[in-house]
Amino acid sequence: MKKTQFFKPAVLTLAVSSALYSGVISAQQTENADAKDVEVIAVKGIRGSLMRAQAVKMDNSSIVEAISAEDIGKLPDSSIAESLARLPGMAGERVGGRTSGVSVRGFKEDFTGTSLNGRELIGIGDNRGVEYDLYPSEIMTGATIYKTADASLLVQGIGGTVDLQTVRPLAAQETLTLTGVYEMGGNDSDNPEFDNTGKRYALSFVEKFADDTMGIAVAVATTESPRNERKYGVWGYGENENTGAIVPSGLDTQAISRVLERDTFSGIFQWRPTDDLDIVVDALSIDYSDSGVIRGFIEPFELDEAAQNGSGVNTTGVQRAANPVLRTDPAQKDGELTTFGLNVNYHLNDEWSVTLDVADSSSEKRDLRGESYAGIARSGSDIGDGASRTRNFEMSSDGIFFTGSTGLGAFSDPSLLQLTGPQTWGGGMAALADEFTALGGSFENAQDGFLNYADFEEELTTVRLETEGLVEWGIVNKVNVGVAYSDRYKMKDNRGFFATASSFPDSEAIPSEYLYDGLADLTWAGLGQVVAYNGFAPYNDGEYTLNDAGLLEPDRLGDTFKIYEEVTSLFAKFDFETEVGGFPVMGNFGAQYVQTDQRSTGYIGIVGENFKVCDADNNNVIDADCIQDISDDYSHFLPSLNVTVEVGDNQFLRFAATKTISRARIDQMKASGFVKYDQNLNLVAIPNNQAAVDQYGTPWSKFQGNPRLRPLEANNFDISFENYFEDEGYIAVAMFYKDLVNWTRDGNLTIDFTNDETNGGANYYIPSFHNKEVIAEEGLVGPDGTFYAQGTILTPPDTGTFSFFEDGLTGSVKGAEVTAQVPLRMVTDVLDGFGVAASYTYIDAELNDGTAIPGQSDRTMSLTAYYEKNGFEVRVAATDRGEFLTYQRGGSNKIEAATRDGITQVDAQISYDFEDSGIQYLEGLRVSLQGTNLTDEKEETRDSNGIVTLRREFGPSYMLNFNYSFY
Repeated sequence: MKKTQFFKPAVLTLAVSSALYSGVISAQQTENADAKDVEVIAVKGIRGSLMRAQAVKMDNSSIVEAISAEDIGKLPDSSIAESLARLPGMAGERVGGRTSGVSVRGFKEDFTGTSLNGRELIGIGDNRGVEYDLYPSEIMTGATIYKTADASLLVQGIGGTVDLQTVRPLAAQETLTLTGVYEMGGNDSDNPEFDNTGKRYALSFVEKFADDTMGIAVAVATTESPRNERKYGVWGYGENENTGAIVPSGLDTQAISRVLERDTFSGIFQWRPTDDLDIVVDALSIDYSDSGVIRGFIEPFELDEAAQNGSGVNTTGVQRAANPVLRTDPAQKDGELTTFGLNVNYHLNDEWSVTLDVADSSSEKRDLRGESYAGIARSGSDIGDGASRTRNFEMSSDGIFFTGSTGLGAFSDPSLLQLTGPQTWGGGMAALADEFTALGGSFENAQDGFLNYADFEEELTTVRLETEGLVEWGIVNKVNVGVAYSDRYKMKDNRGFFATASSFPDSEAIPSEYLYDGLADLTWAGLGQVVAYNGFAPYNDGEYTLNDAGLLEPDRLGDTFKIYEEVTSLFAKFDFETEVGGFPVMGNFGAQYVQTDQRSTGYIGIVGENFKVCDADNNNVIDADCIQDISDDYSHFLPSLNVTVEVGDNQFLRFAATKTISRARIDQMKASGFVKYDQNLNLVAIPNNQAAVDQYGTPWSKFQGNPRLRPLEANNFDISFENYFEDEGYIAVAMFYKDLVNWTRDGNLTIDFTNDETNGGANYYIPSFHNKEVIAEEGLVGPDGTFYAQGTILTPPDTGTFSFFEDGLTGSVKGAEVTAQVPLRMVTDVLDGFGVAASYTYIDAELNDGTAIPGQSDRTMSLTAYYEKNGFEVRVAATDRGEFLTYQRGGSNKIEAATRDGITQVDAQISYDFEDSGIQYLEGLRVSLQGTNLTDEKEETRDSNGIVTLRREFGPSYMLNFNYSFY
């Protein structure tokens, strides 16, 4: 059989590519390389990492990127997410100040396959995407990002595949490494019960036994990492019709402090009793807690027109009738992820082998957020004329800033505050009206807090059986065929409770035992120092009476669901080698056949005659006619072709044509939904005809997920030219085109809410609940100009919008990537040790309905400049991405869309490795100082007028790292 060597590396690169671990290059490849008479030269630091990553990129038949550590526990970042975000074509997304999500070629992590050592990896969030910051760098040895797929790559996504890698003990050097990190945030905590310092410890070791036939690798890591955030937000802006001033309709400004605590264990046992049998057992366990407080003001905003100066957005003036809600939201997010795997590889003979891989993963999380309100007095109380409660403000395109107040008292004095709800936010408790009336008050004034939480569970079992063999079938020299099965279950239980203080309908001061020493600082927003108290305390000691919101809010029950998914895959891949016109050509072709059975159960949340949700008989059990159970099945054929032509010495032209799928978002596949009714009188007073509804709106809305959604599907075409001119130097240019033949779109229907044909003719109209009386003495003028006198009963229109998800949206993604990695010694010997690595990605994406692709920025850039010599290393890295669409946790624990402005983040690191210092007892020590977000980049969202609607400031963070290898 003809043998062609396409990869012709220098001695140094070959040594690097064959060393340390088999996560990137298999153990068999490593053994083959070791068998050659090659002098192994250990290269450490960033140069060694770049060389290993380059070797992976060169020697792969697909278009890939790679990260490679010199050893277990020695990636330079605190999580794998930060390392991934600097790679070409990739962009990081910060969640709470930490890089968590990663987009690949403009596709958010939900549309990217993620695996751990080749096995599908689950997350702990609402959807399929993996939270990459969950995985500490101490347990990783690297990652390979497949931008083009082949038939054996079963974990796929339209964006690509991220394969995270842990060590294989028998292919790694023995080591015992201890890591200690001291972390400090650049901003002090604005909340007195938190600080800005943290710590991280890790122990990693690899040992071999029994004449190197057994090996074990263990990594244990614990993290305590602070985050302090300043959040400026508004409910939106509007132009005052009398003065022309643009001012917010409501305020939402908080000082946020959180601390991440994470304990991780990774254990891998490898046994190779004979040259033909290799057994690997691995386990991963991650326990984490992200707790903190969100403390600040939330309230409506009313302009004093007589005191306003300026016009448009550049104004000064006075807020009148201020009635601030000091909201203290304690937050506690706890989760656990475990995965166990078994991999058995057996060589049947010198040419054929068979592999069995079995894994089981599970995760669970509770995302808990309380709300506790305090203010001047309970809503409905006599607190004087609104003209006496004012704040002075300055308004600009950067938002609103307050410069003083009158008549509000001191929110820094707990004796002047009441533990109560200052605003009438209790409308959701209408079903309990009689109970609150019996207590001498109104349900509208009875909300003093809210306990909001969601429970998540996910389980994934995978089995893969395959055989691989060398053949002589013309140009085909290797065959890989197999079958795989996966069984997934995911659950979300969305819960909440309205909280009412024991003093209702009166109010009392905040109990002294709740108070913290010190005040919270909101002076950065012009809101002064405010009282800080334990927001969980009134829940824990019974001060609050709780009423289940799941039976009162239809959208909460309509976001509770279970998803079941079974996937069976058959695959065959054929590797080939030949020559065309004197040029060596290699690659692979093949296909997957994928059969899917999916199912979802959930509920349609509907308010009944008793004003409760799906509880017509008042027994606190969900009615049977609200339960949904929907299933479907389908199949896909996914062909793939990868071709590499060596057009010159270490110069490669690559081409790929593939079909890939990304399964629909979990939250879109749910069977659950809800019918909602807006209590706004201006919507209720709409004439009962479709023309009026089309012009003015309607109080009715219905939403439901779709368990029959098909996967997102794309035909992909890639071409890349790569020129490797140094052991740590190359330039690459790639172009890609993705023909999106199926994407999930928003569907809308106009339905009759008194006779819903999409739900068996259901009638949702309840006169005693949906009809509204005009109470104001001056009456009400409806949106069409109709006048309604006091006492008029308003009847809503019959029709409204039913929103859902459906298949059928198409589009395209076109992009180009340019990457250069250059050691500057090529320019002059004076620059020996200096180097740069840079990339630029441009993407032009378009869905046919004009919507954006979540995660897609028009541009992403990365630049790393480094110096390494004699153990001393300095690196500065900058990443930049344009504006992008994403989604986030919104009200009632549901997912909502959000647009993020572009962001540029600068990180830096300086370190010294004592190995060649001549000090014997320090030879295993490496000390580094790292800073992230050094330019204090803010996250901002602006409206169509260019005014900031949301700003998050996290500040920089610094880490002092001590890494000691005992051997």
